Amino acid sequence: MTYTTLTIEREGRIATVTLNRPDVRNAFNEKAIAEIKQAFSELGDDAALRAIVLAANGPAFCAGADLNWMKKMAGYTHAENHADALHLAEMLRTIYLCPKPVVAKVQGDCYAGGMGLVAACDIIVAVEEANFCLSEVKLGLIPATISPYVIKAMGENASRRYFLTAERFGAQEALRIGFVHEVVSAGTLDAKVAEIVKALVNNSPNAVQQAKVLVRKVAGQEVNDALLADTAERIAHIRASDQGREGVASFLEKRKPAWLS
Repeated sequence: MTYTTLTIEREGRIATVTLNRPDVRNAFNEKAIAEIKQAFSELGDDAALRAIVLAANGPAFCAGADLNWMKKMAGYTHAENHADALHLAEMLRTIYLCPKPVVAKVQGDCYAGGMGLVAACDIIVAVEEANFCLSEVKLGLIPATISPYVIKAMGENASRRYFLTAERFGAQEALRIGFVHEVVSAGTLDAKVAEIVKALVNNSPNAVQQAKVLVRKVAGQEVNDALLADTAERIAHIRASDQGREGVASFLEKRKPAWLS
């Protein structure tokens, strides 16, 4: 597929998906949504890859919905709006469920739907200058489609405040409420993301994928007999896997595991 709203670069076992509409602050429209979904679907299925970085060109990471797209939506029927929102929801789910770990590299402001893009990623690194805003209620809207990911990322309490007030907040506040994992200077952003990606690549690809699934399945669950049985089955399964056996053997034999060769 030829992409017009983003670029994809591969370096070894790492792919970088870069939003590339800096003239509109990387706001997305139907085309961008379709391309992001396609990119993460293809990269997620690529056995040669170990990690994906989501980045952006220009001063802003993502301003949310494109103004021309919003103008078009204003004339949509309820059915058309529902179908349109589902496309965005499916794109976010594709990132969230991607078998590969996804690191968001937030080099600038991230508003509205852009926060959904970031929240769907596994690890979020932002520069000190980045600002965040869930601005939907200012327009008479709500952040419905992105809410499953944003609420998971920053919690119900912070979501209640920022969904309702549409206040803009900085990177340090995003760190405090748990929306981002690291806040760094612009000059060290590349190095920090590279450090995290190196850690991901050094780990068992199968274990990383299964660890992603584990977090999704266990988070918020009641600790009961069913959960105990489920987690016991997961560890039993991975212990018997090829990479599980190789990882333990390489540790005991004080050598590098085969996946690093």
